[in-house]
Amino acid sequence: MPLLDREQARDLLLTVLEVMRERYHFGVVGYVVMPEHVHLLISEPQIGNPSTVVQAVKLGFTRRWRATTGVSGQFWQRRFYDFNVWSQRKEVEKLKYMHRNPVVRGLVEKPEDWRWSSYRSYVYGEDGLVRINDWRWWEKKIRDSTGVKGS
Repeated sequence: MPLLDREQARDLLLTVLEVMRERYHFGVVGYVVMPEHVHLLISEPQIGNPSTVVQAVKLGFTRRWRATTGVSGQFWQRRFYDFNVWSQRKEVEKLKYMHRNPVVRGLVEKPEDWRWSSYRSYVYGEDGLVRINDWRWWEKKIRDSTGVKGS
């Protein structure tokens, strides 16, 4: 169902994602908030695990949404689909798919026209509601935590 069809809902979701990014110490590589689903490309969090992060984002959003709108009932599906990205090539593939999603769905003509996406961060270097970390940031985190020197 298109429960994220309102701008207010999409903005709130991104605000909550940023709060959780800081709380659980993970990198957001990319995102797209669609009217009825969300695409997230994130690093492994330093606190908890990806399931903990997704649960925290869902719960944080739902609590705030209900407090501001008075809407009750189930908002999210119980499960989410995850996929491990092991290469920069696969990261780029996933980002392209995510960023093109609003265009393919006919919501906008160009990816940069969809405000609820990390696309403009990559193309124009703009700061959005969520801080974007690219692959090099995550590689550095891995090297720093394991003591392995990179090239």
